[in-house]
Amino acid sequence: MTLCIDDKHIDEIRNIPTREKFLKLLDDLENCNEDAQKQKIVEMNEIIDEMNEELFKSVFSKEMFDKIDEMIEEKKLTLENAVLLLKHIGYLKGLIKMWSNNFEDSKLIKRIEKMIAEEEKKKELKNEKLLVDICECYISLRSGFPPELLSICVPCLLKVALKKEESEETQKETEMALLALNRISAYRDVEQELYLNEIREIFKYHQEHHNLTRLSYQSVWEFLFCRLFYDGDLEDIILNELHLVREATRELEELSKCIDWKKNEDKMKEMKDESVLGRWISTLNIYFRECQIRKKEHVVLIGCIVQMLRAAKDNHREICEKCIELLITVSYNTTVEIEDLLKSGAVDAFLGEIIRFDLIKSPVDDYLQFFENVCERLKNVNKKENEETKRKETKRKVFDRLEEEGYEDCIILFICCIVEEEYRNIFFVQRIEDYFVHC
Repeated sequence: MTLCIDDKHIDEIRNIPTREKFLKLLDDLENCNEDAQKQKIVEMNEIIDEMNEELFKSVFSKEMFDKIDEMIEEKKLTLENAVLLLKHIGYLKGLIKMWSNNFEDSKLIKRIEKMIAEEEKKKELKNEKLLVDICECYISLRSGFPPELLSICVPCLLKVALKKEESEETQKETEMALLALNRISAYRDVEQELYLNEIREIFKYHQEHHNLTRLSYQSVWEFLFCRLFYDGDLEDIILNELHLVREATRELEELSKCIDWKKNEDKMKEMKDESVLGRWISTLNIYFRECQIRKKEHVVLIGCIVQMLRAAKDNHREICEKCIELLITVSYNTTVEIEDLLKSGAVDAFLGEIIRFDLIKSPVDDYLQFFENVCERLKNVNKKENEETKRKETKRKVFDRLEEEGYEDCIILFICCIVEEEYRNIFFVQRIEDYFVHC
């Protein structure tokens, strides 16, 4: 349905700064009928879509949530329209991964908690759509969750995500539900019985029918990765049943094709694909921090990250930094062999940046950390003879590669740079031997 907005109304708010524009529209809701409210909320949601974290914190204060609560109480804002607005606020909060206690500190949270409990008590008579909507508002806006409400809200969110329709409206609803679900992923009190069978079904259906948006699919993977901290037995399911390496590599490659790597990121009009790509890289960082299973296919996924690091380093600094952080995490993980870091190109990528070292522009601490991790692992003597032989062979390959590029000469040269420039990493000189493979 197309909503027409009066030209005079547009002129009145065109030049008002975003925060004031949004709050003016909120005030206007009190004097509108239900249909006019809905029209204004559509406009408010469009403004929300353009907000960054700083603006979000400025607009969505405790006082604003208290005002919405008061408007609902005095019947100046219908519950349906309040939900329409609150779900969109929660959606943005999930997109920018912002944690704020303003909602928790407001009167509105008590109203929603009471509504959830009362609606659940109705059993067969409960309004399923209303319960799903208020659970989504609650989960997406909160930063901490009582276990008794999680047991109600999690099944509600998964019920939305299990819908098989591929309409744009259903896809959006699913995206909002899975993004909200992510907010509870790191909480201990989420039992597998609440989510695992449904998550499996969501994955398997998507892998066959591709019914989820890219953001939805990334969100559900992130939920599982975060659960690894509490549910280590999920790793076998993630790798062997849900095919993480294949799926993550495919998603990264497809998203990478959607980005103009030669264009500067701050000039790009379409940022959603880049945002989802950044979320994937950060999500894989969680996975490689927790994974305990050695999988030879990991080298393919790591190679994909290396390719993106190379593509992003000139014009997409945020993506580049996420790739660097992920590869450092990978270098820590002993389930990933040093041989895999060679095969994937990670060693060459970091070596190339070390050789082109610029004291001012390069994140040299990060590159040094990678090589410190590699060198430390190569120095560790394994008691098993066959593995010790393999370690020595790998060590020789790494040393030959670094020697060919003059890596250790660069490390020694850094000492002069550090002294002259009063470089911030004062520990570097004290630990210089940690960066040499042959030590």
